[in-house]
Amino acid sequence: MKEHANLPAFRAICFFLAAVLTASTASAKAAGPSILFDPASGEVLSQDRAGELWYPASLTKLMTAYIVFQKLKTGQLRLDQKIPVSALASAQPPSKIGIKEGGTVTVDFAIQSLLVYSANDMAYVLAEAASPTIADFADLMNAEARRLDMTGTHFVNPNGLFDPRHISTARDLALLASAVLRDFPENAHYFSQDFVAAGKRKLVNRNSLIRQMPEADGMKTGFVCNSGFNLIATATHTGRKLGAVILGASSGKHRVDLAEMLLVDGFQRKELVPHLKIHQVQNMVLGAVVPADLTSNVCRQKAPVTIARPADISGWGISFGTYDTAMKADMALRGRLLSTSGVNLRAPAGVMRMPGKTGYAAVVWQLEQSASLSACSQYRAEQAPCDVMSPDSFSQIAALTAEPLKRIEPAGAQGSDTGRPRKKKKRRK
Repeated sequence: MKEHANLPAFRAICFFLAAVLTASTASAKAAGPSILFDPASGEVLSQDRAGELWYPASLTKLMTAYIVFQKLKTGQLRLDQKIPVSALASAQPPSKIGIKEGGTVTVDFAIQSLLVYSANDMAYVLAEAASPTIADFADLMNAEARRLDMTGTHFVNPNGLFDPRHISTARDLALLASAVLRDFPENAHYFSQDFVAAGKRKLVNRNSLIRQMPEADGMKTGFVCNSGFNLIATATHTGRKLGAVILGASSGKHRVDLAEMLLVDGFQRKELVPHLKIHQVQNMVLGAVVPADLTSNVCRQKAPVTIARPADISGWGISFGTYDTAMKADMALRGRLLSTSGVNLRAPAGVMRMPGKTGYAAVVWQLEQSASLSACSQYRAEQAPCDVMSPDSFSQIAALTAEPLKRIEPAGAQGSDTGRPRKKKKRRK
């Protein structure tokens, strides 16, 4: 039939127009690091700062899924198995399914919710089903990251909510995406699924590229204010699959346009030239630089630094010094926590206002006395200033600090495509 005979030429024209249109819109605003790659061969078609440290946000959930897929293959979990929702899982912030503590879900539903709707609560439900504790699951994540040569990555939690120690690179995320597609092809359908049915609700796939680009078939979105809008995207054209990692876009639409531009460009290339492999891209060393923080750019209604209340701080801790502004203290804290001494500190960390007008301190707390002494000793050996803080020290600061500091609400659902503040429900009169 004539229409079918002309279809390849028609698609070629569409690809050309898509490249022009997406280039004109996507290049108007710069984004963070990116990489275009062939997941089957491991070839890098193009990359920009792919080894730069970045906050991965919900792209983390690909590693959570990878470990769950392993458990399914070995029979440690079953798709029809019912798993409980704990208090910790239920307490996770949006985006979430919202099942209360004590409820149950099937593993299959939890995976759908994780990968289609980016549900933070289901990430914890799956992690707790796969491992005794969240800390143990994080250890599994980091062990897999090391095995996959993700040398610029460190995971703290299974959903990617912000933590200064939770870090990755576009290069590492390309390795992860390739591993998921290579090792678990039977689960590829989750990434192109249009929606997940949660009761009467149909929760649409957050990856809008699968609706914008006919060839798109995955893979995962991510958003926290600190990272901007992230996306791992895959598409298949004439039997060839390509992947793109976009980090730090200014909006959900921006990341999709950038991904489409890269993918269309990749499919148009005809030259047979040797390419760099993903693992040959050099990562920055953890702790060498402080990662970019895009909060002021993408979440302007949110303060760039959330101030910890001294009254909420307990236990022993360490201080990395006092600074005249909260942003300087936050930068120092984020840098210190990515050092060899800090990356494995499993304790809360933040910026604390000091009494009067003496500035802001970068602190870690809820440590045992021995752990705080050991950590500070290691920091000093690295020529990094550090002071041990006793519970009495924190109590004295709390007594001298004015209360309360107004709590700043998150800018939007973490993992959402909009980044807009959640609307408050109107109270019934």
